[in-house]
Amino acid sequence: MKLIEARQRFISSWGAFGTHWGINRTMAQIHALLLISPDPLTQDDIMEQLNISRGNTNMNIRELINWGLVERVLLSGERKEYFTAEKDIWKVVTQIVKERKKRELEPMLQLLDKLEEVEGDKKDKHVKLFVDTVSSIKKLGRQADKTLDKMIKAEESWFLGAMLKLFK
Repeated sequence: MKLIEARQRFISSWGAFGTHWGINRTMAQIHALLLISPDPLTQDDIMEQLNISRGNTNMNIRELINWGLVERVLLSGERKEYFTAEKDIWKVVTQIVKERKKRELEPMLQLLDKLEEVEGDKKDKHVKLFVDTVSSIKKLGRQADKTLDKMIKAEESWFLGAMLKLFK
């Protein structure tokens, strides 16, 4: 497979995968392009290579910056803004996990804390079942939160070694 075809396939596939980790396809495709570009790219470069509009490009670059996956780069003598993505995949994964925790897990745990305080007779089977279910989900969510925190703080080699032990 030639490089141009492999690059296109990677960008397309990363775009599809991105929808599974909480970002839209175009945002993931921009991230993929920046991830495999050895040099920083301008917004115009991104628009041209992915055949997307200026507004779509601008909005998704801003969101990638908010996620901590892309950063602006200033090149001396250049007036245009350039963008680059973190190339260390371990850092990319941990950043995605941090953002997903912040955007999804933490709000869910806050909601479960409030739901656990439901009013009513705790002996009533409807109230008891509701509270027990919410408590079980919250317990699992807290354990997931602790596990993700350990992963974020872990070194790549430690984490991969621990994962391999699980599957042996």
